[in-house]
Amino acid sequence: MKHIYRIITVPVMAVLLCAGSVCAAAEEERTKFSLAWSIYVGFMPWAYMDEAGIMDKWAKKYGIEVDLVQINDYIEAINMYTVGEFDGATMTNMDMLTIPSASGVDTTALITGDFSNGNDAVVLKGRDSMQDIKGMDVYLLELSVSHYALARALEMAGLSERDVTLINTSDADIATMFKNSDVQAATLWNPQLQMAMQEPDAVKVFDSSQIPGEILDVMGVNSATLKKYPALGKAVTGAWFETVAILQGDSPQAIEAKTYMGENSGTDLEGFELQLAATYMFKTPQEKLDYLTTERVRETMDFVTNFTFKHGLLGASAQSPDVIGIELPDGSILGNKDNVKMRYDHQFVRMAAEGSL
Repeated sequence: MKHIYRIITVPVMAVLLCAGSVCAAAEEERTKFSLAWSIYVGFMPWAYMDEAGIMDKWAKKYGIEVDLVQINDYIEAINMYTVGEFDGATMTNMDMLTIPSASGVDTTALITGDFSNGNDAVVLKGRDSMQDIKGMDVYLLELSVSHYALARALEMAGLSERDVTLINTSDADIATMFKNSDVQAATLWNPQLQMAMQEPDAVKVFDSSQIPGEILDVMGVNSATLKKYPALGKAVTGAWFETVAILQGDSPQAIEAKTYMGENSGTDLEGFELQLAATYMFKTPQEKLDYLTTERVRETMDFVTNFTFKHGLLGASAQSPDVIGIELPDGSILGNKDNVKMRYDHQFVRMAAEGSL
């Protein structure tokens, strides 16, 4: 899973000036919008809804155009959104907090499509317990969601990061590195995780199914844009849930859709199904509303804000984990009420659940 964190600096003035095509039309009534997505199992429905014309159909219903643009680099897509080149982008909840929101860009999780339910894991060689990791070198991409998953795994095992040595390794290299006999522990995500598990002595000692709902995959959209143009929220939400409904079961249309998504993400139908099995995708609007309650989101973001603050990901000036205000589904605020830059607003999902889109 392309859950990677990279520190970026977005000068406030650049954000306010809002360079790029999105902001060129800021002073006039807009009918055209663009959203960026990158390859990961939970983001591939954006590819299919574009290919199948589902996004176009819903956009036309509301008199707008929505361009879905694939960006090959996950972080670059978020960076481009942050500086105003897109109206939204696919990202994890942690990256939403630490990149656009921490850079001052008020962002709403318009679509929270899924959570990692086994796609991120800690893998050891020839050992079958998290307790065995103590004293080991652990290969991972530092300051990524893999790092977060390891921190949670250690905490749940009564250990801490002081009990291991972290070896920073790029996502492009980690699966290959794991084949080296000197590498005995790694934290990684799919599809690299699938490759690592092919090693004969590889044992998964922790995975993200043990922290359900904490690693969320979202389409983050500029909050001001969403407020001014609710048609964007309605069209995107309608298109998303129509696409997700197609994926259920083994009908010819479902097989066609999943085959397309697999092939366009570098695997095949079987490989995509394996990754999908480790992804908890909300099948209906009501299922999402029932799961992502205010209490659950508050608990999840409390873990995330504490991790990101501890590792300096909220900015050098951050004095506490509460420096950024996070609006929860019921409208209450976690953190700084005077600096709300991240929002879980379910208004459009409620409309979808009520059949009023």
